[in-house]
Amino acid sequence: MKKALSILLSLLICLGTIGFQGEAALEDISLAKEEYLVQFDIPGIENLPKASIVAKEKSILNSINIQEKDILETYDLLPIYCLKLDEKQVEALKKDSNIKNIEPNIEFKASAQTIPWGISRVQAIDAHRYNYTGKGVKVAVLDSGIDSRHNDLNVRGGYSVFNDSPYSDGNGHGTHVAGTIAALDNSIGVKGVAYNVELYAVKVLNSYGSGSLSGIAKGIEWSIKNNMDILNMSLGTSTHSSILKDWCDLAYDSGLLVVAAAGNSGNAAGIGDTVDYPARYSSVVAVAATDSSNKRGSFSAHGPDIEISAPGVDVYSTYPSNRYTTMSGTSMACPHVVGSAALVWGANPKLSNVQVRESLVRTARGLGNTNHYGSGLVQALDAINYYR
Repeated sequence: MKKALSILLSLLICLGTIGFQGEAALEDISLAKEEYLVQFDIPGIENLPKASIVAKEKSILNSINIQEKDILETYDLLPIYCLKLDEKQVEALKKDSNIKNIEPNIEFKASAQTIPWGISRVQAIDAHRYNYTGKGVKVAVLDSGIDSRHNDLNVRGGYSVFNDSPYSDGNGHGTHVAGTIAALDNSIGVKGVAYNVELYAVKVLNSYGSGSLSGIAKGIEWSIKNNMDILNMSLGTSTHSSILKDWCDLAYDSGLLVVAAAGNSGNAAGIGDTVDYPARYSSVVAVAATDSSNKRGSFSAHGPDIEISAPGVDVYSTYPSNRYTTMSGTSMACPHVVGSAALVWGANPKLSNVQVRESLVRTARGLGNTNHYGSGLVQALDAINYYR
């Protein structure tokens, strides 16, 4: 699958013409605008009506001359705005005691590469024999979309931050991930780990496999508001974001199980801490990749935040236009864990997200170095039986 995930700050927007006269050039640079996410924390407003809170937030923004056209996104569940700001406005907000965080609208990349083999390795086939198929569990795939016309997939709904069809997948990454989770049990192609889940496409990555912090936030918010059970985030960045952490924490505290690819920036020796965000956060299950010999994929990230492992080398799955292909990466490992979690939850619907997570971790097959494998290789049927 992947190369090391590169983190890129958002491209400068609205760069003015920079002349050759020193002072004028400096003035133009200071007025150039970039995208930021701004999180408020205004004391004493907890019991105010929503409209009054928004009015206070807007008053602060108006005080530094932020126009409506510069407000790119707002959110319902956290007091966060995506704004276009110049340097002076950024500095003013940093000095304001009502601002909790101000962060660049960083870019995220898909955690994928090339190449399948392993639902039997995670005991999915064994679980299917007992009629555990993930039925009734809602899984949101935050990715590049899903090809809803693929004959081996059943997409129930979705959302796009790009204002296009929520299911269109011009990259292929999201469709490949979706197949590992939920490819149908039929006479064609492949079979997913949890082929009866309710599959939702949440498009947060573009056709180049990249997306923004504001878009990821929108996708998480949509998933919370639409009562998803599990989030698959086969994406990452090496840049920490307090705002992204708050979104992941909110999803987990709302009862969702959040699972993310650990990243593909591992070195051959497996030395050091290379796990990406959001996988690093404690509210997120960080998934490493293994090969068919149960060894760490040479690209797979490593470090103390690795929680569990799954097949991620040479994974065969669905691809747009009714095709199939093989891909490698922690992006491919992540949906094996998501599918296994769906099998557990479908078999034990009264469990909490915390209990589903515990069952997966406690029953994983130990593979050695926990910085490489976490608790070990996910084992779906053993996890199903953990609370029985």
